[in-house]
Amino acid sequence: MSQISGKAFDMGLFARVMRYAKPYMRIFYLALFLTLLLAGLGVIRPVLIGKAIDVYVINDDPRGLLLLTLLVIGILILEAIAQFYQTYYSNWIGQSVTIDLRSRLFAHISSFRLKYFDKTAVGTLVTRCVSDIETIAAIFSQGLLTIMGEILKLVVVIAVMFAISWKLTLYSLVPIPLLILTMVIFKNSIKRSFQQVRTQVARLNAFVQEHIVGMSIVQVFNRESREKSKFEEINKAHRKAHIRSVWAYSIFFPVVEILSAVSLALLVWWGIGGVLEGEVSQGDLVAFILFIYMLYRPIRQLADRFNVLQMGMVGSERVFKVLDTKERIEDAGELREGIRGRISFEKVYFAYEDEDWVLKDLSFEVAEGQTVAFVGATGAGKSSVINLLNRFYEYQKGSIQIDEAEITRYDLSYLRSQIAVVLQDVFLFSDSIFNNITLHDPHISRAEVEAAAEAVGASAFIDRLPGGLDYDVKERGGMLSAGQRQLISFIRAYVYKPRILVLDEATSSVDTESEILIQQAIDKLTENRTSIIIAHRLSTIQKADQIIVMDHGRIVERGNHQDLLDQNGKYKELFDLQFKEA
Repeated sequence: MSQISGKAFDMGLFARVMRYAKPYMRIFYLALFLTLLLAGLGVIRPVLIGKAIDVYVINDDPRGLLLLTLLVIGILILEAIAQFYQTYYSNWIGQSVTIDLRSRLFAHISSFRLKYFDKTAVGTLVTRCVSDIETIAAIFSQGLLTIMGEILKLVVVIAVMFAISWKLTLYSLVPIPLLILTMVIFKNSIKRSFQQVRTQVARLNAFVQEHIVGMSIVQVFNRESREKSKFEEINKAHRKAHIRSVWAYSIFFPVVEILSAVSLALLVWWGIGGVLEGEVSQGDLVAFILFIYMLYRPIRQLADRFNVLQMGMVGSERVFKVLDTKERIEDAGELREGIRGRISFEKVYFAYEDEDWVLKDLSFEVAEGQTVAFVGATGAGKSSVINLLNRFYEYQKGSIQIDEAEITRYDLSYLRSQIAVVLQDVFLFSDSIFNNITLHDPHISRAEVEAAAEAVGASAFIDRLPGGLDYDVKERGGMLSAGQRQLISFIRAYVYKPRILVLDEATSSVDTESEILIQQAIDKLTENRTSIIIAHRLSTIQKADQIIVMDHGRIVERGNHQDLLDQNGKYKELFDLQFKEA
């Protein structure tokens, strides 16, 4: 995903970016008009100053000189006002496009199937959503309009110079071919270095994000020094990429200054002779000196602005590559009501990659309101069952039905709203307990949350916290214990009133006291709803209506707790291992 075409300017990409500016075209045209106005106003001043010298200074006309000076001051004030609004509006457009594009990108990423995140670094996606989109904003604020204004200013300046004196103009433009060659070399050098910078930024973001999230593992295994060394390597590569661009700038700008000095020297050398011979007026010579500064400044700016535009093209290509990624679950379902809870898997085959089957010929039924438990060794395929039921992944063969309708016939949003999943690793946002339960759903009242907390046995610990439901759990719920986080996830599932409940290893990482509370919560949650429980602790599933034992993606045993013990098979073996000491 980090590969890019390397084009300096891609018209197709630019057209896509401009589509996001369509709602703001009135402001865009106003900014464009101000850009054109500034290009014209900038040329007027040298002409007026030259006239002031030839007409009012030489002829000793203080009144005329005062009036012309006031006119120049008026133009300067007008230019300053136009510059303010041009800068403001161009940046406003850039930020408006940024907010729209970033919102669409985030929504698109949110719709991806989980398989995409299995193989894509989170830090890379963070780079796409943040810094890459910022470069697109720069297309409007520092790139496109500025380039148009500088080019127009160059054209107007050169046209006016030729109109005043074609000889002075030709002498002034002698270094221009060398300057153009320098610009081409500079542009190509900056293009390569910027591509490397963006790649290294993505690597840096990915590494930092991953290691901050996994800092506990780094510290537990005493890996601080080694991870610091790896970070320094990536950081040095990032610095090296930046230094390449700094090196190009450090050469280009002095070259431009030298060439502008050469141009000025040629102008003065020939211009003074022209003044002495009467071919050029003193005012025209002064005007040309000012024109030289106006000529080289836009040229130097153009090289920089083209790079800003190019950065925006690179950033937009990366962003649009994500937007063009087809990794979402197809949602063509028309059923948006009526789920009661009967589940049927019929000869289901599923693989995460190719035909490396995780589930093989899986068939089972769960009646409405029943509780079914899945047990088996790690990698047996238990969690894959719930991933398919929620349509986080798509199965390759077979049929999965809810209430006699294939799950693909249900609207995806409706389907997931009817299935509540409580995971082993509970994720909590840096927010209040209340917001972590409701997920900012305005239809869930505080009274409902309080009733749910009481029902699942979590109100006692919540009431002891400062602020109760308003207590901020900090990032990933770090201020709470594993058992407390698990209870909050139960409340979250309870208030959403699902028809189907899925518990994935919900008690595997908590202490015995918390397990008792959680078991009581499970009993409350599973009342009158279809429930699927995945568990290693067999003590939590003995009341299940049906227990399915899986091994390498297949069902090897099924029945209730006593039936499976009587079969003296795999389940009995697992049961004896867990309860041997007791």
